[in-house]
Amino acid sequence: MTAAAPALRQTAALAWRSIITTIRLPQAWFPALFFPLVLMAIFTASFGGAPGAVPGFPPVRGFLDFAVCGAVIQGVLIAGTSAGAAFATDIEGGFFDRLVASPTSRVAILTGRLGASMALGAFQAVLFIGIAWAFGARVQAGIAGFTIVLLIAVLFAAAVGGLGVFLALRTGSGEAVQGMFPLFFALLFFSSAFFPLETMTGWYAAVAAANPITYLVEAMRLEVIGGATTGTALAGIGIALGLAAITIGASALALQRRLRVAA
Repeated sequence: MTAAAPALRQTAALAWRSIITTIRLPQAWFPALFFPLVLMAIFTASFGGAPGAVPGFPPVRGFLDFAVCGAVIQGVLIAGTSAGAAFATDIEGGFFDRLVASPTSRVAILTGRLGASMALGAFQAVLFIGIAWAFGARVQAGIAGFTIVLLIAVLFAAAVGGLGVFLALRTGSGEAVQGMFPLFFALLFFSSAFFPLETMTGWYAAVAAANPITYLVEAMRLEVIGGATTGTALAGIGIALGLAAITIGASALALQRRLRVAA
């Protein structure tokens, strides 16, 4: 317990530094808040009549209830990309080397950044759902459903943050990490984030059905619009946890590799 205490304090300190750095740089947090909210508003205004009119559209109180979870996932994706780019900037600027040369725990270097990503992911989920609630959306599953939505968002933030850290460690370039954003954006739109899988046809439906983001959004959405079960909740949590395990494991291996090269 005593040996773990310094690593925990260092993790908290580095996570706080990452959060403060993000707050101080509007270009780091503004896109992750602005674009999802704008798209959510545009889609709600454009497709507000789809529930009840489009065959296969699930029964919902309104399109805003349907769209809010897609906005949460989009915000987490953008924020995770920015976090990876910020970590790459630390590598380029020499802060990473100073951490390595100091007594800082190697684990804290990784978990500090991931902790910040998870905290920001939780903030985004609460903010977006709060804004949607102010405009009439409701979480049909209540507090328990909101907790599940929040948990999936946090786990997915850890997964995206882990991927961003992995890319930063492998490339050492903020521009290279930012260059991956179009791919993440494509993954989002080739999913059921903004329109139901049941209404899709052809190759688009096949791609969306194979996209893990679809099942994350669906698990969260069912908590909001109703129809969630223990199975759907566990499936969403399991997919998010599995993605986090893969990307965090990859980033840990990339950290070890960079430390060996530096040595």
